[in-house]
Amino acid sequence: MEKADISQEKKQYQEIGHNLRQQIIDGHYPIGSRLPPERQLAEAWGVSRTIVREALLMLELEGTVDIRQSSGVYVLQIPTKSDDAEETYFHSDVGPFEMLQARQLLESNIAAFAAKMATKADIENLRLTLEQEQRAIALNDNSQDNDKLFHLFLARATHNQMLLNTVTSIWHHHDASPVWQQLRAQFETRAYRLKWLGDHQTILAALRRRDTIGAWQATWHHLENVKNTLLELSDANDPNFDGYLFESVTIFKGKLM
Repeated sequence: MEKADISQEKKQYQEIGHNLRQQIIDGHYPIGSRLPPERQLAEAWGVSRTIVREALLMLELEGTVDIRQSSGVYVLQIPTKSDDAEETYFHSDVGPFEMLQARQLLESNIAAFAAKMATKADIENLRLTLEQEQRAIALNDNSQDNDKLFHLFLARATHNQMLLNTVTSIWHHHDASPVWQQLRAQFETRAYRLKWLGDHQTILAALRRRDTIGAWQATWHHLENVKNTLLELSDANDPNFDGYLFESVTIFKGKLM
């Protein structure tokens, strides 16, 4: 029997996003209409609300829907095809450390900005995501990427669509990189997941305090921790190793206003 290629299989949020998109194409939800509430969608598909949120973020990224805080999710346009948003991103040979360096430079500033811009709903989404991850760690459940979802919600808390699009694009590169996936498989252990959870809780605490500098520092140190872990687990002799590109220099010297 021929083995299925797991790299070609869709994740749950992709499947739900694909099905919602197809329902919009089929006319179940015309332009301007509101999709069912998140909880209702989660119950209908038999998944967590976290997975539904990621599916909706995918549809928002491609411009199919508009997620409005405290209002709902509205259809903006009818897609012309049912391709997943991920397929609009090109694959490249960008290495995992280069991607991580870009994330550290970008997301530290995003966190600082989010500390000023985040609404109560944003804080609640981040809190629920960490709560979901805490339960997943206790159950040794790796079925959903709460780490990714936390960082997407952090970018979304800036209420700047370009920043959200940029962070989402970087994560798509992560997901498409065989080297990154190979490395990541090594640190998806309970100990590392607890460490990242603690880092995320520190970031969220800074956002709750509206502490821009604290949010910047917490995010920088979190991604520095991830970088150090990758360096420990990487093979420096691998031709795809790009850790030498990563400069651990804190370039921020000023005062965040």
